[in-house]
Amino acid sequence: MSGRTVLITGPTSGIGRATAIALAAAGARLVLAVRDTDKGAALAEELGGKHVVRALDLSDLASVRRFAQGTPEPIDTLVNNAGVASSTLQRTSDGFELQLGTNHLGHFLLTSLLLPQIKARVVTVASQAERASRLDLEDLNWQCREFRGGRAYADSKLANLLFTAELDRRLRTAGSPVQAMAAHPGLVVTAIYDDPQRRRRSVWDRLLSLAGQQPDQGALPVLLAITGDLPDAAFTGPRHLMHMRGGAQAIARSTRAKDPELARRLWTASEQLTGHGAAPVPTATAQ
Repeated sequence: MSGRTVLITGPTSGIGRATAIALAAAGARLVLAVRDTDKGAALAEELGGKHVVRALDLSDLASVRRFAQGTPEPIDTLVNNAGVASSTLQRTSDGFELQLGTNHLGHFLLTSLLLPQIKARVVTVASQAERASRLDLEDLNWQCREFRGGRAYADSKLANLLFTAELDRRLRTAGSPVQAMAAHPGLVVTAIYDDPQRRRRSVWDRLLSLAGQQPDQGALPVLLAITGDLPDAAFTGPRHLMHMRGGAQAIARSTRAKDPELARRLWTASEQLTGHGAAPVPTATAQ
């Protein structure tokens, strides 16, 4: 990774932090996109080298636009890592359901704005939770349905995979050298499961205590998606325990996540919600 610039969202804790540490150790220059710039500065100092800290709040589209405007340099790889989970209905500053708005729409807009500058890969951290999704394109923001936090989180993760698939299709159509990848870190002990609003413990809480792995292990599929020799639109995840822990390899995704029409429709809806149309796709001659 020496000489390469990697932009990573949410790098100050959990899987993002473990990924950032590994990339810096491999010689990458990092652009740390963080909500808390003090924490970002502390991480940059810990990592050493010529890393850059910039403020980004994915739940605020105005913040995403400011960040993109303040990021003029070429980016080898964009890692859409940051994510939230919530058991209660919360909304972003733009009125979107918090999990879809942050995990998908914020990263959708960020990628769209930065795409002309990206040289190698876009890696989006998804999850096998996508298999529990029942994505409703007519009610993406849970304005009509009774809210279910776990289902909304799964929807956002399916959106991550559909976004990766449609981005890959557009890149291939344009003859671009840029690849779109997705990664499932497995069952990892991170702060994303710390939800004080929850009144009942879930099956995931019990599994986490029994089978949860540490962030440095959860980062392995992400690192494989960043650096591995993989086919276009690959989805990486752990090797063992139904892809919940240990090692990293390419894994399968649900039938819905492979639906090209659903991916196209979500892309169109995302453009409408973010107010941003298709960005110019990098081509081989532009690199």
